[in-house]
Amino acid sequence: MKTRFPPTWGMRLAIALYQAVWVVALPAFLAFLWQRGRREPLYRQFWAERWGKAPTALKNPIWVHSASMGEIRGAAPLVRALLAAGYPVMVTTLTPAGRTAAQKLLEQAIAQGQAQVAYLPFELGGSVRRFIRHVQPRCAMMTEIDTWPVLLTTIRQQGIPLCMANAQYPKKSIERDLQRWGGFRAKLFSAYQLVMCKSETHAQRFRQVGCARVEVVGETRFDLPVSAPQIAAAEQCVQSWQLGLSQRPVIAFASAIVGEDEPFIEAMKLIQQGLAAAGQAKPLFVYVPRSPQRFDAVHGLMQNAGLQTLRRSQVFDAALQAKNLPMAIGDADVLLGDSLGEMYFYLALSQAVVVGASFVPMGAHNVIEPLALKKPVMVGPSIWGIEYPGVEALAAGVLQQHMDIPSLAQAMVHLLTAPGAYAQAMAGAEKFYEEHAGSTAKHMAVLVPWLKALA
Repeated sequence: MKTRFPPTWGMRLAIALYQAVWVVALPAFLAFLWQRGRREPLYRQFWAERWGKAPTALKNPIWVHSASMGEIRGAAPLVRALLAAGYPVMVTTLTPAGRTAAQKLLEQAIAQGQAQVAYLPFELGGSVRRFIRHVQPRCAMMTEIDTWPVLLTTIRQQGIPLCMANAQYPKKSIERDLQRWGGFRAKLFSAYQLVMCKSETHAQRFRQVGCARVEVVGETRFDLPVSAPQIAAAEQCVQSWQLGLSQRPVIAFASAIVGEDEPFIEAMKLIQQGLAAAGQAKPLFVYVPRSPQRFDAVHGLMQNAGLQTLRRSQVFDAALQAKNLPMAIGDADVLLGDSLGEMYFYLALSQAVVVGASFVPMGAHNVIEPLALKKPVMVGPSIWGIEYPGVEALAAGVLQQHMDIPSLAQAMVHLLTAPGAYAQAMAGAEKFYEEHAGSTAKHMAVLVPWLKALA
């Protein structure tokens, strides 16, 4: 069913004013991007794409927009399914990291002329219209959550069907959206003609803000393949008598962000004390900062805290084979994960995982990857960003939430020392993961008939 968007003159006026502000602020934004380009050169490249000039030889592709590297990876199973079904795909993203991830994901499809990657055009009606004119998409699919007013309005005004996949609407977001600016952002969701969301909880929120068709299809991250080479490399490390990891508890702190390093260092020391008191071997902590720009600073923090720290780049080669003083791992307190794209290696080395962005008010990072490897997972008080599958994982007992560092450390020591606790946690994680797989097929079961109806 076709619905008009924006639905009211008031919304149209608000969006027009918003775009006017964007035009005024554009020089400052361009300067910001250029400044960011000093550290990440890709910010200074492909400027034509930012203005909507993304010519493509694809015929009526499905336009998939994933804002970041994380969203690109999350959408990967669905993008692969669309390509396998014969649909060409144009992927847009906002960041260099996202663009690089998309290029890697679609490398073969790009070579075969079935896919293309570009930056999302600026939040200007002319840029979005130019992009649509060049690409001529069959439909536009946003992932996770997207409410760029000009983007959504222009897509609808140009007659392009609009949907959302892997959709989520956190409680914190909807409460804010309904209260601020007369509910302006909440009203933007009525632009979507189809919403395929992660859980019934999210579905109710999308319906509340006026989405006409909402389907519950789960989360495609549960269908992501694990990296067999990285897992094999980790298993080889654990089994190597020279490295001595099979005799030590190994605990990962994954995707730690600014503000968590000091609390996590405290947690490490408490865990060391607890395991020593229980007669266990000295643990090895695998510490993986979220941002590569922080690798050196985090290494310094660990050393200053008296934790003997080795860097992955020092100890392993490009194929994740041990090099350069491998015996030193037996004495080290911390292995610093100073690399990108090797999270499965770090997780597979570990028996249990603490996920970052949860001991600061950032909502926590992805817990699906450690669950896929049947690892017990712990997080801090802030988990609004992973409401799904966080709520379900907490209820199933495969995710532990702790309000402070002493509680986290105590629970970790119990998990690794209490008889049967670890085996029970692993079995629960495996069952939970199996129950939530298959989201890609559910997405396609909704999406394909919808696409055929558009033809």
